[in-house]
Amino acid sequence: MKKPLSSDFVIGFLGAGQLARMSALQAFRYGMQVAVFSDRTENEPVQFMTPHSLSGSFDDVNSMLDFAKTCDVITLENEFIDSAVLKELSEKSGTPIYPTPESFSLIENKLIEKQTFESAGIPVTPYLLVDDKDALIRFGEEHGWPYLLKSSKGGYDGYGNKTVRNIEEALEAFHKLGGGAGHDILAEAFVDFTHELAVQVARNETGYVVYPCCETVQKNHICVAVKSPAPVSETIQQQAQNLAVKATEAIDGKGIFAYEFFLTTDGSLLLNESAPRPHNSGHYTIEGCVTSQFENHVRAVCGLPLGSAEMIEPAAVMINLLGTKNRSAVVEISNEAMAIPHSHLHSYGKIQSKPGRKMAHFTLIGNDLEATYKRAISLTRKVEI
Repeated sequence: MKKPLSSDFVIGFLGAGQLARMSALQAFRYGMQVAVFSDRTENEPVQFMTPHSLSGSFDDVNSMLDFAKTCDVITLENEFIDSAVLKELSEKSGTPIYPTPESFSLIENKLIEKQTFESAGIPVTPYLLVDDKDALIRFGEEHGWPYLLKSSKGGYDGYGNKTVRNIEEALEAFHKLGGGAGHDILAEAFVDFTHELAVQVARNETGYVVYPCCETVQKNHICVAVKSPAPVSETIQQQAQNLAVKATEAIDGKGIFAYEFFLTTDGSLLLNESAPRPHNSGHYTIEGCVTSQFENHVRAVCGLPLGSAEMIEPAAVMINLLGTKNRSAVVEISNEAMAIPHSHLHSYGKIQSKPGRKMAHFTLIGNDLEATYKRAISLTRKVEI
């Protein structure tokens, strides 16, 4: 592999959405070339940034082979690929992939993920692989209604998830999610919680860094805002950070990883989900931390020393700006929001807006968390995309 800071060094991204775009911007800072492979038919955000762009299928190693051979290292933007495919791609192309296929195989779907972290002694939300009506009934009787049904692979932003309140809804959701048709479906219990928390960890052979524990604000299974640091005790923050490091070590992870937790009403932490890539909960780090999750993503997979995750100011708030209409994308935001000191707009360059689609985000830095949060909400309330 060429030296990462060589001008002809190529970092490749499997996936071409906004997460790859924001990591690619950091790679460009280091003089790297960026290659991207998309599994979508429409043009994606990164594809407008580089001439090294190919499209095909994540299920077909041969369609990705030419892309892989042009890269010095490959990393992930999403989890919508199988570890066996990644392993074959790396072996045939000779290009290393991080996280490694072996690490990815330990968390590549929600069932394996739960089992991996449970085996490592990390508390997870109660779950069961359900495959028939009896299992659906049994889980409801044991853990109570309502509960959540999840597709084991491919769900995000509320897609692939369904809250069910009785056996009739459970059966309908089970079949809609692909149950009985070759898709593993997981039942997860609802837990009584006070906060949803998240922590990012960057790790490679040079060591690891842990980002602050932040709070994610959810609506309809979509993260609408992030507050950092989380408005919980320092003890809880430290516990979440420790569990995130333990989870990264459990998979011997190299790259950037994100972990979402429930803080239950009795003060316990349960690991809900993980991501082997940059995460929406870490967008605030671009302006809020010394080194963003995206810069440390690039550093980690390229074997470079990792940068500090320390916050620059006492508070950082990120607001997700979601699509409001089916139309060509244009961000309509007030002059006040753009002009206020320490505010930052990031538009992802997606061509088409759709209601609920993540199109951009807005970050505000300040000294007081709640005051900053209220101001950010006020400034973005009338944004239309």
